[in-house]
Amino acid sequence: EEPQPTVVPSCPLPSKICDVVRSERPRSGCGMAMAGYRTAKYQLPEWHRRNSGVCHNAYMAGEQAERGRAEAKHLVKQAAASAQRAQEYSKATLGQRLQDIQFWRMELQKEIMELDAETNLLAAQKLRLERALDATEVPYSVVIDNLECRERRQPPDLVIDEVERQLLKEADLIRDIRDLLKRTIIQATTQIRSNRIQKENCELDWSDKVETYHIDDKCVGYCTDSTNVQFHPSSVKFEENASTPKSWAQFSHDNISRAEQEKLASVQLRSLINNIIHDASEDVRMQRAAVSEAFDSHCRELDDAKLRLEQHLQQILKDIGDEEANIANLKKAIRDKEAHLKVAHTRLYDRSFRPNVELCRDEPQFRLVNEVEELTVFLEALKRKLMESEQNLKNLEETRMKLEKEIAVKANSIFIDRQKCMGYRLRYPVDLEVASYK
Repeated sequence: EEPQPTVVPSCPLPSKICDVVRSERPRSGCGMAMAGYRTAKYQLPEWHRRNSGVCHNAYMAGEQAERGRAEAKHLVKQAAASAQRAQEYSKATLGQRLQDIQFWRMELQKEIMELDAETNLLAAQKLRLERALDATEVPYSVVIDNLECRERRQPPDLVIDEVERQLLKEADLIRDIRDLLKRTIIQATTQIRSNRIQKENCELDWSDKVETYHIDDKCVGYCTDSTNVQFHPSSVKFEENASTPKSWAQFSHDNISRAEQEKLASVQLRSLINNIIHDASEDVRMQRAAVSEAFDSHCRELDDAKLRLEQHLQQILKDIGDEEANIANLKKAIRDKEAHLKVAHTRLYDRSFRPNVELCRDEPQFRLVNEVEELTVFLEALKRKLMESEQNLKNLEETRMKLEKEIAVKANSIFIDRQKCMGYRLRYPVDLEVASYK
């Protein structure tokens, strides 16, 4: 505590007492109006006593004045020493205060610089998120285009196969990633705003510390020889809203503590952003590989199915040719048998005109009848076989048409999957994590 200046107790100066020697002579009859005045002469003892009294009073007044001068001199020395000690102590406390202000000012400045650097790093991460979000637009459009293209497949290839399941899974994955990136961008924006608010609070505190440092530094330089000092009696009182040293230090400590908390939250968010971008890129890459593998497998299946259909088509075409030749042979055989039947019928017809007893059931007659019956049976069998062959040919033609249609369907499916879908997937970005830096 500041030492209090020594207080010299005040002592009242002795009052001047004038003793008037009472006269033993009878009082005059002047009354009160003549009090203090005498009309008669003083006696010699009275004169001596008066002179002694005057000398005594003079001596006492001199001693009192001397004591007063000594006390005044002592008081001046004591006041000067106390004032000097008080000024030096005040200067020392101001110097200590300057050190405290400088300490907190440097801490605040350090925190402001670190928080500003952290905010810039977080802003860079936010930019990476935005670029990664932009980079997901192409994969999403590719997936949607693939799904729309595969809707143009013709039945029976319009099926929910493994490729479509993987494409739907990829579309859901990209949508989830886009939603996650959007939420993280909002979170990063909020954290950047909080960082800047806390940085502004620290800057306000720092600027107050700088201004206070200049004021106290100017106060340290004041002395009795300064020309810019004057009386300010109203400044002695304490302000009602003035802080205490504890609350003053706690205020800066709280600002720095909140800045540290925001900085830690920002660092954690940056780490989270790195993990999100890395995991999203890895998930998209793995799903892209799964979709490509499904496309390759399905295209191989389509190629195999188309090849088997083409082989069957070649066999059917060969069977159609053989069946047509068979039908031609059957028709020729029927015509030949009809010619033989005509001969037999004509022979029987001509022999039916034999006269009288010559109309005999002889061996040639029986032979001709048997021949007609045999030829009739063969003709019916040949005609039935011809009808069967023609039906078989019709079935073969229908099968050929179905095979050609199936081959066309498979060719269309292969074109959609291999040329349209897989060709369009070449625009797929290589890596979202790499794209976030571009």
